[in-house]
Amino acid sequence: MSHDRSLDPALPTAAGGRWLAPSDSFFRSLLALPQLALCSDSCSAERALLAALDTSPQRAVTSADTDAIVDDDARDNVCRFLAFRDAVVAAGTLEAYYLALMRSGRVAVPPLFVDRVVEAIVGAMLADVDDAFERRAGELLHRSQRVAISEGRVLAADRESADRVAESGGFGDLGRLLREAAVPLRGSRLQVLAADNAAAYLQAGADHAFALDLTHEVSNDVGHGLVFTMTRAHSGLRALARVLERWILRFFAVEVVIRPVQRIDDAAWSWHIGLDAEATALLNDLWRGEAIEPERSARFIGLFRLEFARAAEMRVDLAGKAVHLGLAMTAEQTLKLKPQNLLLDLPLAAPM
Repeated sequence: MSHDRSLDPALPTAAGGRWLAPSDSFFRSLLALPQLALCSDSCSAERALLAALDTSPQRAVTSADTDAIVDDDARDNVCRFLAFRDAVVAAGTLEAYYLALMRSGRVAVPPLFVDRVVEAIVGAMLADVDDAFERRAGELLHRSQRVAISEGRVLAADRESADRVAESGGFGDLGRLLREAAVPLRGSRLQVLAADNAAAYLQAGADHAFALDLTHEVSNDVGHGLVFTMTRAHSGLRALARVLERWILRFFAVEVVIRPVQRIDDAAWSWHIGLDAEATALLNDLWRGEAIEPERSARFIGLFRLEFARAAEMRVDLAGKAVHLGLAMTAEQTLKLKPQNLLLDLPLAAPM
């Protein structure tokens, strides 16, 4: 995961945490995106405006500046960036912008811009965290993944990195699992994050070359009807749970405990949150008591139980009850988290 260490001084939240003021370096990172990059056909007006923005990303831009751009697509991309920039600056912090945008129900912002906001927030949130597994789990909040499942093992690899490389073989167990699962991950640099390469991950920066093992428990059949189930020491689901706890704490100053579970065994099931679109649909159907086809239920790759540390911070009618979280891949074995779901659907005692 890349971390922007040059962010402007952040603004304190009521929780005593730190929210991120929009910085020139943040906006420059967006100007460097391929969608805003100059090409051989770029006109002089586009070149002049982008050069000026690179020097001073928060400078005032007039309609005359943008109207002078000849290419319609280029002009539209620049205007989208400027509208986004102005909205973030008006919000005061990245967190305030993100929360207001998601609560508006009208997310007419390029998804890539939203992902960059989440990436910056997660980067600051985990800046002092040295655990490689939590840092890698943090990537799931803003980067799509490809998922492979084989013999009970669940691996998530960065989708963009996986699709960028040329061949599927040559990287050990991950390659074998991905080939068996018919997932098109290619390249010799991808490897599964483990204790023995955790330091290499932390030093790698933003190359996204490490897959996260989301397997939480491993069962071992020793014969004679005996099956031992062991929780993995470096469970990707446990690391993701810690990240989600931090995510809620950062926005709402509310402490929760999130634990991976194997099943929802709750006669008083009252509240659930899907961490992605697929999980939301599955949990809704299960809560309504509808039958789920085996092919769909197999898409679940993680279940969690969320409990509030202080019952008074939870909605009165739900106080003391568990919130069930679900994580699921699509039929194409991809995963795209929607971290805003936790912020929008968490049953808080009072709006924050």
